[in-house]
Amino acid sequence: MTHEDKYDSSEWQELARHMSEENKDPSEFFQKFLTEDKYNTYKQWKELKNMDENKEIDVDFAWNKVVSRLNKESNLSVSNQRKVFFTGRIMMRIAAVILILLSLGIVTLYTVRTGFPYKKTVISTDINETNRKVILPDGSNVFLNRNTYLAYRTNYGKSGRNVELKGEAFFEISADPDNPFTVYAGKARIKVLGTSFNVITNNPESEVEVFVETGHVMLSDNSGKQNILLDSGYVGTIGSEIPGKKLNNDPNYLAWNKGLLKYDGQTLDVVFRDLERVYDMKIVADDPEILDLPWATTIDNQPHDTIIRLICASFILGYSKDGDVYHLTKK
Repeated sequence: MTHEDKYDSSEWQELARHMSEENKDPSEFFQKFLTEDKYNTYKQWKELKNMDENKEIDVDFAWNKVVSRLNKESNLSVSNQRKVFFTGRIMMRIAAVILILLSLGIVTLYTVRTGFPYKKTVISTDINETNRKVILPDGSNVFLNRNTYLAYRTNYGKSGRNVELKGEAFFEISADPDNPFTVYAGKARIKVLGTSFNVITNNPESEVEVFVETGHVMLSDNSGKQNILLDSGYVGTIGSEIPGKKLNNDPNYLAWNKGLLKYDGQTLDVVFRDLERVYDMKIVADDPEILDLPWATTIDNQPHDTIIRLICASFILGYSKDGDVYHLTKK
């Protein structure tokens, strides 16, 4: 706690990654921390991590051993034990023993609640990978959108079902009333028993957005002061000043997961936003009037060029391509 105000949140996260050996190569920042840390935190943590957690500690034996050493060092005889005078030094040693026992208890509690120092399994997708399926140890399914990070520790299912998410993912969670499922998603956490839902963390200002397809979800901020109960069909947002909840009216909300887009009169500005989100297509209308054109068709996992040609044929438009960007013009 001496360093509580010394480092910001990103630096604490970097220290945690080094301490849990996720980062194998020590950074300059971590080397500096080791040099300045007079408590040898890293060394003591490694020793604690390597402890056999199944080994039972004989507290009575340990205490008797400590008392025996204190008696020996203070030249106390058995006959004088009733008249023992505990000097300040002896009392300090006893206090140290108690402090160590308390510390071990706190560390154990922290380990049970957070999963630290259990090793972390990390799955991530890049800009070109979408709809990647991940099967969690309990059989639950997670589908990752592009540029998404999912992580869980090896004690998953033994002490809660907890995952960490950055990006966007769709969850199909196996029901287990005695073992809730929790997603830690930036500024919010999502808690469920068994349901299917979508989570987005990369919105503006890191606002977390959750859409519930089936079941019920509790969406909360990290302080637990803001809570939103979401039923199926609803979208909830948290992380801004005022949390929100509304009925979803976008039929293509989950299109990234299936690749299927359906339109029945929506304007092209809506279509272009969907295509960028679902297919990572960048489309620019050189004439703003193009954005107001209504479209009625279905797109089902078609190649980018095929989609552009379909749009142009529908409205007699021309197009050119500059790198990854399509430019549409009126003929």
